[in-house]
Amino acid sequence: MSRAPGLWAVVGATGTGKSDFSLDLAEALGAQGIPAEIVNADAMQLYRGMDIGTAKLAEGERRGIRHHLFDVREVTEDAAVAWYQPLARAAIEGIHARGADAILVGGSGLYVSSVIFDFRFPPRDERLRARLEADLDEFGTGAMFERLRAQDPATAARIDPHNGRRIVRALEVLAQGSETHGAALPEEPQLWHPETRIIGIRLDRADLVERLDQRVLRMWEAGLVDEVARLRERGLEQGVTARRAIGYAQALAQLEGTQTEAEAIAETQALTRRYARRQVSWFKRYPEIEWVDAGTDAATVL
Repeated sequence: MSRAPGLWAVVGATGTGKSDFSLDLAEALGAQGIPAEIVNADAMQLYRGMDIGTAKLAEGERRGIRHHLFDVREVTEDAAVAWYQPLARAAIEGIHARGADAILVGGSGLYVSSVIFDFRFPPRDERLRARLEADLDEFGTGAMFERLRAQDPATAARIDPHNGRRIVRALEVLAQGSETHGAALPEEPQLWHPETRIIGIRLDRADLVERLDQRVLRMWEAGLVDEVARLRERGLEQGVTARRAIGYAQALAQLEGTQTEAEAIAETQALTRRYARRQVSWFKRYPEIEWVDAGTDAATVL
């Protein structure tokens, strides 16, 4: 009896080694005669040129395994999850049509959820979104969050008050008279693909903090500020999503002279640690997630 192609989701906090694990998993599957391809679920790795600050695997580091949805957006373009979902699912369906397993890899919780669970998104209104983005730039996330809390306290309680993109999206949906999912999992999430396994990579909190702080330092040493300077020439500051990415916003501030290098690094480290905490909280709510320690041999999950 032939085996139906599967969908793997490799998730967890930033810095836990998801990329390496996914490569090991693809090779372990291949050793059993099951071809596998990888699909990106990291929102910032969708962008061309955003390499150092996102820890994107270079072509030569991908071990000959086919990768999808890397470098598919310019930094001036939005990368909303409602845009991403159909592309990711189409990539997965194409992989399955070739008789291979698909490995979805990333720490962007809503992006992962939109693919593996039965997520449906309210419509978008670009003019309304543009007005709300302008308000966000003028008044800041705090004021916009208070606006959301006044309109929909339940949704506000589920959204990170520092995440301007999520706040704007929730306000956009509410303004159209629709109920917002509040950037949260459905109450009873149903899998989109029946042959799905979710593997969570975990690391002790103290070890993760140390790893993340060192990772940020290595990004500056590897030339993140120079990367951001090049992206400015390609319109980074006109982008809605990319310019607010952790590390990139701070490198921009350093280039603009509003932060010293030490301040930019320290802020990036603090924001990365906070982001990792939110990621862990998000993925802990996944039903039937299988947690493995960072560094675990991927072959053991087969």
